[in-house]
Amino acid sequence: MNRFRTSKFKNTTPKISKKEEWISNVHGGSIFCQGNHIKASSKLVVFSTEQAGGGMLGLSSVKPGTDDQWKVTHISCHSELVSDMDFSPFDEYLLATCSGDNTAKLWHLCDPELEQPSEPELTLHPGQGKLELVMFHPTSSGLLTLGATNSPLLWDTSRRDAPLAVLENHSDQLQSLSWKQDGSLLASSCK
Repeated sequence: MNRFRTSKFKNTTPKISKKEEWISNVHGGSIFCQGNHIKASSKLVVFSTEQAGGGMLGLSSVKPGTDDQWKVTHISCHSELVSDMDFSPFDEYLLATCSGDNTAKLWHLCDPELEQPSEPELTLHPGQGKLELVMFHPTSSGLLTLGATNSPLLWDTSRRDAPLAVLENHSDQLQSLSWKQDGSLLASSCK
C-alpha cells in the first residue's frame, strides 16, 4: 500500500487569459511597505499606484464595462502612500486602507463607472505610529485589525475614539497579520 496519496491536481495547468481580457492600463507604484498592493473582492479590484503623488488607489471592476473595455478609476485616499488595504468579508464594496500618515480609513466604494466617494465613511487615528497593515476580522463585521509600528491593534469600528485592544508589542517592526478562519486566533510576526 502506498502511504502517499496522488494529488488530483498533479496534471493541472493554469488557464491564461487572452490579452484582450487583461486590464492593461494599470500603472502600479514602486512601493516599499509590508502590506498588500493589490486586493480584490467578488466585484472590485484595487491596487496601489503613484499617479499624481502619494496616497492614490486604482480601482477597476472584475469584469469589463458595457463597451468591453476595462475602466480604471483613481481615488485619492491618504496624504502618504497607501501601505495596505483589505475588503470586508461581509460587504464587497467596503474597503479599509491604512497609510504612513498614521490613519486608517473605511471607504464604501461603488462600481468604477460611477463617481467614487471623495470622503471616507470613517477615519481612525490610532496614535501608535506609522500604520503598515490592515485586516478585517473574518467572522465579525465591525472588527478591524491594524498593524502599527510594533504592535497589532484591534478596533471596533463603531467606537471611533480608541482601540478595543492594543496587543503585546513586538521587538521590531510588525511584518504580517493573519486571522484563523474562525476568527478565534490572530497571528502576527515582526522583522
